[in-house]
Amino acid sequence: MATWDSRHRPDPDRGASSADPIATFRNLCRSSPWKWQSLRFEYWDEPFTEAPSPTAPLVRAWLRRPGALRLESPDGLVLHSTTGINDSRDGIYVSSTRKSWLLPPQLVTPVYDGSGLVKRRPEAAYGEPGFGNGRFSAALDPVELAGNSPVPLEFPGSNAVLVEEHRAVDHEGRPALEAVVIPTPAYHPADPAAPLCLAGRNRIRVDVGTGVCVASQSLEPATSEYGHWLRILAVDEYMLDDLFLAESMNLTDVRRHISWDIPA
Repeated sequence: MATWDSRHRPDPDRGASSADPIATFRNLCRSSPWKWQSLRFEYWDEPFTEAPSPTAPLVRAWLRRPGALRLESPDGLVLHSTTGINDSRDGIYVSSTRKSWLLPPQLVTPVYDGSGLVKRRPEAAYGEPGFGNGRFSAALDPVELAGNSPVPLEFPGSNAVLVEEHRAVDHEGRPALEAVVIPTPAYHPADPAAPLCLAGRNRIRVDVGTGVCVASQSLEPATSEYGHWLRILAVDEYMLDDLFLAESMNLTDVRRHISWDIPA
């Protein structure tokens, strides 16, 4: 018996996302914008099999949607900090740019599957802050691996990637889904110069709790050094505006205990 989506069309996933591991993997790749608001993590712009080498260069990141990002080196040097988190647009920009009228994805409702993952993404103001190359942003919202919605049943070859060898794994103490994927001609990365996967076979790992692509690596011998690794440290922490400003406003972090010196 056919199942139907919210627009009364045949459901390309046949309503089996909770049981179909390939559909679940693709829906997880679409789900990041609705799974978290802030993220603290460490990022390596190179692949690893199990865990990063202690000597490998990394950046520490604090990200608060929709566009606040702070990056530090391991010794605490600020590498990048957004300064325009509250910038406004003038009347000419608002009236002449269609994108300015789009809502953040958190304010619009997608079509969910039976497991609470996103099967069909609505039109919204998508986009994550980046640093270094486009793979950094794509890892935070890996929708390029799945597309905004399932492909029609009569065109299975139009999936962005073919999914093979899928399994559940542990990544840095967090549950993740791992798959070997092969990009098809329908794969259109957000940044063509820095895609999440290259031609041929690639190992992709997506965090179950956030929908973030926490690891990628090309499995082709000639490009085996291409990929990344991401370690999630905290999800939805409270982050002050002060954290993302180039010059501190010396605001008080209310999470920290304030001691009071009372004279005897």
